[in-house]
Amino acid sequence: MLPLRPMNLLKALVTVSGMTLLSRILGFVRDFVIARTFGAGMMTDAFFIAFKLPNLLRRLFAEGAFSQAFVPILGEYRNKKGDTETLRLVDHVATLLFLAVLGVTILGIVAAPVVVYIAAPGFAANAEKFELTVTLLRICFPYILFMSLVAFAGGILNTWSRFALPAFTPVLLNISFILMALFAAPYFDQQVLALGWAVCIGGLLQLAIQFPALKRIGMLPRFSFDWKDEGVRRILMLMGPALLGVSVSQISLLINGIIASLFGDGRVSWLYYADRLMEFPAGMLGVALGTILLPSLSKYHADDNPVEYGKLLDWGLRLTLLLAAPAALGLALLSVPLIATLFHHGAFTAHDVLQTRNALIAYSIGLLGLILVKVLAPGFYARQNIRTPVKIAIISLLATQVMNVIFAWGLNMQHAGLALSIGLAACLNALLLYRGLRRSAIYTPQSGWPVFYAKLALAMATMGCVLWFFTGSGDLWLQMGTIERVLRLMALVAFGAGTYFATLWTLGFRLRDFKRRGA
Repeated sequence: MLPLRPMNLLKALVTVSGMTLLSRILGFVRDFVIARTFGAGMMTDAFFIAFKLPNLLRRLFAEGAFSQAFVPILGEYRNKKGDTETLRLVDHVATLLFLAVLGVTILGIVAAPVVVYIAAPGFAANAEKFELTVTLLRICFPYILFMSLVAFAGGILNTWSRFALPAFTPVLLNISFILMALFAAPYFDQQVLALGWAVCIGGLLQLAIQFPALKRIGMLPRFSFDWKDEGVRRILMLMGPALLGVSVSQISLLINGIIASLFGDGRVSWLYYADRLMEFPAGMLGVALGTILLPSLSKYHADDNPVEYGKLLDWGLRLTLLLAAPAALGLALLSVPLIATLFHHGAFTAHDVLQTRNALIAYSIGLLGLILVKVLAPGFYARQNIRTPVKIAIISLLATQVMNVIFAWGLNMQHAGLALSIGLAACLNALLLYRGLRRSAIYTPQSGWPVFYAKLALAMATMGCVLWFFTGSGDLWLQMGTIERVLRLMALVAFGAGTYFATLWTLGFRLRDFKRRGA
């Protein structure tokens, strides 16, 4: 087995973000193909609901509760108990995870009609739409099994500082989508079924490429059932509150999908396309930072080193604000150019562009909060404290639903109101997490924050003025040809980013100031 080695966290962030960027680019190609082929209507609504449900469970069992509970314990075993005990833990956890998620998968396939009725009650009025969603759900459900095991493997590889492969795996899902939509769809009586099979095939491919990497580090699991294992029981104890916490956020998204389905055709799809754009910076920054922070924070906690623990959190927060704040502003100012360039083709109309824009602007208001949660929450998870983030998540859920009533119905913002509720609730979540870290003395801000804020605000204002002046009207972008849109959007993004970073450089920011070694 390979020895522990410190890592360059900034380099690791660039690696993970780079792989995520590749995945997101292919994701936009995927969405372009789907939008051009199927538009925004009954078929896409059916698929997005069907895909959302196993995706929700994936986040619950895999990237959510399981990872939050598993990675800190795995890191502790690796640091303190040696290779043999660590591998035994991996064997037992892998076996139990496989059996549990297999049961959920089978249950989901059998109970698909009931699940669809609960998740999208508005679909019941249209028998064709309802049956199509049920069929798609049954095809997609094995995805949760594959992806839970992928997340398990990714947690191991990340603990061994092997970040590139776990970050690369989503690329395979997007490739599967693109190939199936372009080449396989015509062979189906209902062409959208090709997307369901793309989900299943993509999940299987992602799992398959993990095995060689696990074998290289000596962590390829074997079937060994022992739920009484001490490490397994500790993980299960942590998973209880972790599952509740992750469930809260996912339930919020599910409720929003239910409400969107009640507003009529297209709303689910408009929210989906806006969410895809919002997830671009959220994945590149929030998920990437959370991924690289958790193993090092876990080790600092295991080594009883609160000073470095706090310094690492401070580093993560500064990078988040430095990169996420301009991303949120850029999404809002470039909403129509982005949506028109990526999706305004074929069956995706100008009306679809404008409705998706409303949701994207609403999402952008809360983007910083969404990303900060990914950075602040590991501050609790690494200490094996899941209960505090759970309590905060429940408060955020309740706040989301109150705001849904106010924005979606009270102010008649419909799907845009739903997006705004999620964003503002994420900001509340981040604020409460930050307050909890401060009150518990887990995190104490390092010096220089007021000056940092002032310089950041000036760079943001400069970038915002440049983008606002050169973007032009939304009608102009709707009338452009595809090539012109692409070229102008690339120029705007490059010019805006260049202005932002040039301003930061002028104000004294240097790349070397953000270099940091991990544990």
